[in-house]
Amino acid sequence: MNKQVTKLVRLTQEMQNRALQAQQESNSAAVAAQRKAIEQMTAMFETERAANAARFAAENAARLATEEAKKKAEEADAERQPEEERKRADEAIARAEAARKAAEKATAAKDDAERRLKEGIQPAMTPTAQEIRAAQANIQYQENLSHFAVAGRAGAGKSSLVNGFRGMTNHEACSAQTGVTETTMTLGRYPDPDEQCLRVWYDLPGAGTTKIPDWQYFNAQGLYVFDCIVVLFDNRFTDADIAILLNCRRFQIPAYIVRSKADQCIQNIMNEMGYDSEDDGVDRMQQVSMYASARERFINETRRNVKANLADANLPDQKVYIVSSNCLRAVAKGRQPKRVIDEIHLSQKLTLQEASDNAHPLVSLVMH
Repeated sequence: MNKQVTKLVRLTQEMQNRALQAQQESNSAAVAAQRKAIEQMTAMFETERAANAARFAAENAARLATEEAKKKAEEADAERQPEEERKRADEAIARAEAARKAAEKATAAKDDAERRLKEGIQPAMTPTAQEIRAAQANIQYQENLSHFAVAGRAGAGKSSLVNGFRGMTNHEACSAQTGVTETTMTLGRYPDPDEQCLRVWYDLPGAGTTKIPDWQYFNAQGLYVFDCIVVLFDNRFTDADIAILLNCRRFQIPAYIVRSKADQCIQNIMNEMGYDSEDDGVDRMQQVSMYASARERFINETRRNVKANLADANLPDQKVYIVSSNCLRAVAKGRQPKRVIDEIHLSQKLTLQEASDNAHPLVSLVMH
């Protein structure tokens, strides 16, 4: 009985030992498997990191290589630029420089001509006999007639003044065409309606426009062949007016300074003073007094303006004739306008000028 118990105990002990050993082996295997899994995961991470690093390095190298290739390609293109293309570029630069120098030279010549003209220095060139004959042909010059030109700034009222001298309105047949802008683009020739009058009037294109610079106006229009020149201005005395007067003095051509549109200017001054033409209650004496004040102010301002401009141009002082076309027309028809200023005096001076037998210096040289 004791032997059986002892045997049973031993068998139990052996079974426990084998179970313990199996558990120990199982634990060891689990630890080993876990360690191997960690090692595999670490290796995978390292592999991925290495792959990413390699990819980044490859991309960066490719970018640098592309930029370097592009740079070298551009350098190669520049080196391969045709010699003729560079030559054409050099020629274009040379032409531009030559044009710039020519423009500077032309501008300097123009500025010098204007300065010399304003200072009264006579230009070196004088019209040739051929140019004088051409200008005479252009105006249909006749020895037995007096050729009177009306010159001045565009819009000054030259056409209306020519009509006024001839005793005509602006709307009659054979009158000089009028307009707000530069109506007169070419020379207009207008004989006096009175066949006994040997005077021919000429309506000239406006001075001081972009078409005809004021410093070229006198020679360009052939004004040196006229017997008398009326220099007309309205709101202001311009460089073009001065240029004409300087050349008239140079060629010894009688010149008359005329301020036009006097009636309009006096009316404008009256309006500034408070006059209302629509007010029927205006006192007649007050109106007369206001007109007299406006008239005196306009005349004084005009004469001061002309005197100052002549002095600035080193020209001697001379009378300015203040007129309106309506009054001139009345005077030409033998009437006595109520609001006359210088119209009668100017008409008398021009009649005397027509009657004078003073020979034109340039024309005499050609005719004889």
